[in-house]
Amino acid sequence: MLKLSPCAEMLFTELNFLDRIDAFKKMGFSAFEFWGWRNKDIEGILRKIEKNKMRISSMCIDPMVGIVDSKNKDEFLKSAEETIPVAKKIGISILIVTTGNQLNNISREEQHNNIVACLKAVSPLVEKEKITIVLEPLNILVDHKGYYLSTSAEGFQIIREVASKNIRLLFDIYHQQITEGNLIQNITQNLDLIGHFHSADVPGRYEFGTGELNYRNIIHRIKDSGFNGYIGLEFRPLKSTEEALKSVKKILRGVCE
Repeated sequence: MLKLSPCAEMLFTELNFLDRIDAFKKMGFSAFEFWGWRNKDIEGILRKIEKNKMRISSMCIDPMVGIVDSKNKDEFLKSAEETIPVAKKIGISILIVTTGNQLNNISREEQHNNIVACLKAVSPLVEKEKITIVLEPLNILVDHKGYYLSTSAEGFQIIREVASKNIRLLFDIYHQQITEGNLIQNITQNLDLIGHFHSADVPGRYEFGTGELNYRNIIHRIKDSGFNGYIGLEFRPLKSTEEALKSVKKILRGVCE
């Protein structure tokens, strides 16, 4: 069954980070996720997930490195090499990567090729360590002006060119609705290339039920297509976090756990 994974960077922000883990457990979640690890108490997180019998679905390679630039390949590989042991220590098998902002001094084609080259270079390492890297497109209309990768079509093409089972796409339903819509078809026709999902409603990046997206139907179709991973809840709660998560669970009852 699909599992929900609330983002600890955006939810229960009134609590200190470690207490957020307890709060997710209290609400019945078996997993959560976060972004960067360098500002986190990794030993404290380890104690919390062992105590609560929880998993961490994903975190980011930290620091993030702009892989549109070929000059950054060594720095990107170093970041991956430093992040992977931390991920393994706390049981994470999915690491998020972004492209960085578009460069104005070289063509998009060259930047595309640089992204592919960086991901190909890291592939042997993540394959050996049984880690999956997920590349995330972001919208450039509302939240991330100047970012290189916005369309899922180019994202899927990059994954195909890298041709590693351990390099997949992070499909953020919020970002892709803003960028292109046509969500269910884009997801179901490319599900074999997707390693993780993020979600929030549009507009506003709030919880499900506050905007234009029929999340019960979207996630039901993801489930029926055979995806068996995590749906990351990466939204800002319009209500309290507790009320927002309760409303999401109500919408998805019987579809996700």
